[in-house]
Formats: sequence, structure tokens, C-alpha cells
Amino acid sequence: MSALSVRQVRRRFLLLHGLRWLPTGLMVPVMILLMQERGLTLSEIGLVTVAQGLVVLALELPTGGLADALGRRPVLVVAWLVNLGSLALFAVADSFALFFLVWALQGVFRALDSGPMEAWYVDATLAADPDARYEPGLGHAGTVVGVAMGAGALLGGGLVALGPVGPVSALTVPVLVAIALQAVALVALLVLLVEVRPGSGAGALRASVAEAPRMVGQAFGLLRRSRVLLALVCVELFWGFGMVTFESLLPVRLAEVVGDPDRAAALLGPASSAAWLAGAAGAALTPLLLRWLGAAPSAALLRIVQGATIVGMGLLAGPVGVLVAYLACYTVHGASNPLHMGLLHRQVDGPYRTSVISLNSMMGQPGFAVGAIVLTALADSVSVTVAMLVGAVVLAVAAPLYLPAWRAGRRTGSAIATDPATDPTAEPGRFGAEAPEPEPAVLPPSR
Repeated sequence: MSALSVRQVRRRFLLLHGLRWLPTGLMVPVMILLMQERGLTLSEIGLVTVAQGLVVLALELPTGGLADALGRRPVLVVAWLVNLGSLALFAVADSFALFFLVWALQGVFRALDSGPMEAWYVDATLAADPDARYEPGLGHAGTVVGVAMGAGALLGGGLVALGPVGPVSALTVPVLVAIALQAVALVALLVLLVEVRPGSGAGALRASVAEAPRMVGQAFGLLRRSRVLLALVCVELFWGFGMVTFESLLPVRLAEVVGDPDRAAALLGPASSAAWLAGAAGAALTPLLLRWLGAAPSAALLRIVQGATIVGMGLLAGPVGVLVAYLACYTVHGASNPLHMGLLHRQVDGPYRTSVISLNSMMGQPGFAVGAIVLTALADSVSVTVAMLVGAVVLAVAAPLYLPAWRAGRRTGSAIATDPATDPTAEPGRFGAEAPEPEPAVLPPSR
């Protein structure tokens, strides 16, 4: 893969991860307001943003297969170029059609960007040391994302507060800064992400495009043959459904307890930045959780705890109680993702890694869509509180789906402990619950 050490791989991964999310954080405070400033109504804004979801759903798996076949670096370069173009278009867009194109390009970017960097990090880490534990790095990446998003959101809000710069409106200034930061990130990607690929040029590109469908097929094959992998991917369905509560219903709930939508919006701005930082703190707990319970038991417990925080958002009175529960929810959310992704990575060999990540990510799309329809209908017909309670239950119901990974880890740990051929210096069950289930139909674990 490369001549990089485990530490070098991790440092480069975390730096690139932060540079990838910082421009996104800058855009958070101004995206909706800038489109309104340019003449779009709220209903039109809702329609243009649909373009992103449709494109991601259509391209998530094909682009994952392409990254596995062609290489992670070239796919990421194209993704970040597309993002740079979409940000540049966003800075000047002034019509429904142009904003629709912006969000469609964002969909292309997110589909291409979903998985390759993480897959590169895992493969490069294992190439440097086949026994290396990469879960702590995934946890640190969650911390970096939270810090980058929170810092970006605060910076974007500060730039708006400074007012317009010449003919450039105050809401456009953060977009221009995001463009500059995305260009810096692209240069850093070209310099820092080192990948050894079997071929290059037009012939290799044609072969990789032809190979991509087979990679996707192999990912589905793994899903059919592995109970552990199937259960982990199904978690994403319930998770996506439950995420509607704290991503879409929380502002409505906050307005309900405050009694004033404008005041609720003012509270939600800094609360959102704090939530990203809380998620970063949660991700930083990953190494502790791995040592304490192991990946699968911790992930299952956190699903239940996150459901409890959503119950708090739905039942607690007053804005302070709702926001404290909101921050707790994001703390758990930040801790959960690295554990889930670490378990997922243990079930697949390198050549199909990005395809499986894309498949896992894609499962969240229908879950969120169904949740948005069902829970908003419940909020309208019954109450926001009832809708949030239903979402909390559905999210927590996913906890038992981590049992297959936990059982597989225990069996693998016992086999290591009792096998006389095992290296006596090795830690029995070192990888604990994140070890793969020993099913012959599944590709061997890449460690």
C-alpha cells in the first residue's frame, strides 16, 4: 500500500479529515439564508435540496465500487474538485435552476466522497502493521469532524457578523472563504494521500469502470453470506429513522417549549455548534469504550442510551432541559459511529471495503426518508413529543442487531485463547467484539 508508518497514516488521515469538513462547517450558518436572500422561498429550498438525496441514492454504490476498482485517491480528487465547483456555483447562483444544479453537484460529491478516505486509512494502516488497531483512529476522526464543523460554523457566523465586504453580501463572504479552504484541502489531498495502484492511464480507467459492478456485486455477496454484516447494515435503517428526531424535529420541539420560533432559532445556532463539539467529545471516548466493554456491547448500549436522550428531548420541560438532552444525544452519536464503523470494517477484506461502506451508508437513506414521512405526520396529527418518542424507540430497537458481532467476537477470542499454535505473546481476544465471524463464505478479515 505505502511506506508510511501507522502513525503517519493516522496523522495524514486526521488532517485530511479536518480539511474536508471545515468548509462544510462554514456553510452551515448561511446555506438556507443565502438561498432566501437570492429569492428562493422555503418550499423551493426544500425542492432543490432533494436533488442531493436523489443523486446520492443513485450513485452511492456505483461510486463505492469505482473507488475499490480504480483506487481511493483518484475518486477523492474528483470528489473534491466537484465540491469546489459546487461551492463556486453556490457563490453566484441566483435562480431555482442554478441552486438545483448546486445541490445535484453536492450529491455527486457526497457519493464520491463517501467511504474512500476511510477505506484508504484502514488499508494503509493494515499494510503498515497487519495487527494494528484502527478503531481509535476512527474515533479520533469523529472528534476531528466535530471540532472542524463546530469551528467552521462559529467562523461562518463571525464572518457574517462582520458585515458585507464591498459588493459582496455578508452571507456570501463565508462561501468565498469555504472555496479557498476547499482549494487548500485539495492540494493537501494530492500531497498527503499516498496510494499504490495496479495501473494508471486510460486503459486502467476503462478496466476499473468495467470492474466496478463486480465490486458492488461482491459487496452484496458478502452481505448475503454474513449474518454479522447483514445485522450491522440493518442497524443503519433504524439509526436513519431515529435521526429524524434530532435533525428535523428538534427545532420544532424547541420552538414549542420556548413559545417563539425566532428565539428558538437564535438558541439553535450556538447549540448546533456545541452539539458538534459534543459529538467530538463522544468520539474521543472510543478507546475507553473499546477497553471497557468492547466494540459490539458498547455500540448496543449506546443505541439504548441515545434513545433515552431523545426521550428526554421529547419530555423535558423548558429550553434548558431540551438542549441538555440534545447535547447528550450528539455526544452519544459521536461515540457510536466509530464503534459501528470499526465493527463493519472487521467483516470485509480490503478490495471491497469502500463498496461495503457505501452499502452501509445507503441503507440510512431509506430509513431517514421513511422516518421523515412517518414522524412528521405523527407530529402534525398527534404531537411532536409522541413523534420523538416513537423515533427514540425505533432507534433503540437496533441494539440487539449488534449481538451477532458480539457472539462472533467471543467465539474468535476463545479460539485464539485455546489454539496451541497461537503466538503465546498475542493478547487473547485482542480485538474482542470487533473480530469477524468465522464463516467460510466470507472473505478473510484484513488484519
